[in-house]
Amino acid sequence: MFDPDIAPSGTLLGLLQRGRGDGTLHALAAPRAEALAALNDSVLRDPRRDWQVENRSLYYARLYMQIDGGLEEIERHLFHPDDLVDTGEERTGLALAVLGHLAAYGRDAARLLLRSYAAAGSNWRWALDELALRDDDAGLMTLAPAVLARFPETEEGEAELAAAVRDAFEPRPWRLWAEDPRYGARLAAAGEQGSFDRWQRQLRPRGPRPGWSVSEILQWAQEGLELEPEEHRYRAAARCLGAVAGPEDRPELLRAARTAPDAARAAALHHLAAGGDPEALDLIEAAVGCPLSSELLISAALASFARMRGVAAVERARGWAARGDRLGASAAAMLARRGGLHDTELVLAALRRTVREEGPDADGLWELVDGTGRLGVGCAAPVLRHIYRETSSSHLRGRAAAALAATDPGFAAGFAVECLWDCEETTRELAARHAATGDDRVVEQLRRLAADPAEEAEVQTAVRSRIGPES
Repeated sequence: MFDPDIAPSGTLLGLLQRGRGDGTLHALAAPRAEALAALNDSVLRDPRRDWQVENRSLYYARLYMQIDGGLEEIERHLFHPDDLVDTGEERTGLALAVLGHLAAYGRDAARLLLRSYAAAGSNWRWALDELALRDDDAGLMTLAPAVLARFPETEEGEAELAAAVRDAFEPRPWRLWAEDPRYGARLAAAGEQGSFDRWQRQLRPRGPRPGWSVSEILQWAQEGLELEPEEHRYRAAARCLGAVAGPEDRPELLRAARTAPDAARAAALHHLAAGGDPEALDLIEAAVGCPLSSELLISAALASFARMRGVAAVERARGWAARGDRLGASAAAMLARRGGLHDTELVLAALRRTVREEGPDADGLWELVDGTGRLGVGCAAPVLRHIYRETSSSHLRGRAAAALAATDPGFAAGFAVECLWDCEETTRELAARHAATGDDRVVEQLRRLAADPAEEAEVQTAVRSRIGPES
């Protein structure tokens, strides 16, 4: 995850970067050169807050088709000298995914560009996966010499080839090449080595063994933190405690949850909270409130609280929700998930406070936005509209749209219309179910979505529920 540079939401570039439906509508109304420049900027400088989760590629590919945009800028970006040094998937992944959709739409230039990059580019695996879904057998066969040449016929090269075959997201090219006598023997050996590697990993478990005691599991959790600070074993240790610990071990677990080193303490807290221990809530409050607590311990305590399902946790959340610290935010999130109608004021206050203090991209907004929709908090509509317009997260915008559908009577004739062009399929599905068909643009877009082979099945199902075959 990284922090992209996002333009203001009122600009064409800002709308396209966010993947909003209004971005497409404004681009189609803008001068073509201006629209293409903003589109290229969005594709070549990935604007997503989380590039592994948020969708943009189909959204941008559709706009390239609608404005008949050329691919020269994408080609320059892919084959720029930076590709030799900056080999991270986030630099080229979005552009390659856009090319994949364009190839599916019949743009031969996109397919040829993907082939060229798969043969010579650093992110060749991604390009090969795109081609595996869209290219024919003949096209994929032409890539075999270039791809296999990346792996020298040495011990190290063969190990790298085995890993590539084993970890391929789309295995079709490798299977196709394995049927060719020129490459079959080598790829068969690589496939066998990959299977052997998986088997070897299964024979080398690093976790607790049968017969371990509670103290040994807690010690194992702490050793993980001391040996590998980034490897947090406390969750795995808590699961092991669930299988090992009995009622007679409760005093030891309570002591560990109060005074043990951080990782062991986190494991004990997690276990006690999962079992609904009556002292777990006090222990969580003490861990979060102590100024000497580490970030690991605070995060583990909050995660333990969030997983609690008992009535006592909800009651305690009502008392904590007004706090201005992280425990208050976690309590408000619990009320958003599990509270009743009498908790609407606490949830709404937390939503407003989070937006005011942390902005429309705050991590704590997700559950609060969901909660306002679940509880039907009508007076939350203004702040939900603000989040919808300003957030750079297309997932959070989709959640805001869902909350508005439940709280804002004007949603069907307002934001629901532009949501038909949104980059997220769940948001388009929501719009297909709610957008008022009195607007001619709505009916036309519903027909386009119904006829588009690239559209998700859930969206098309929602569209067909609004328009029949006679339409």
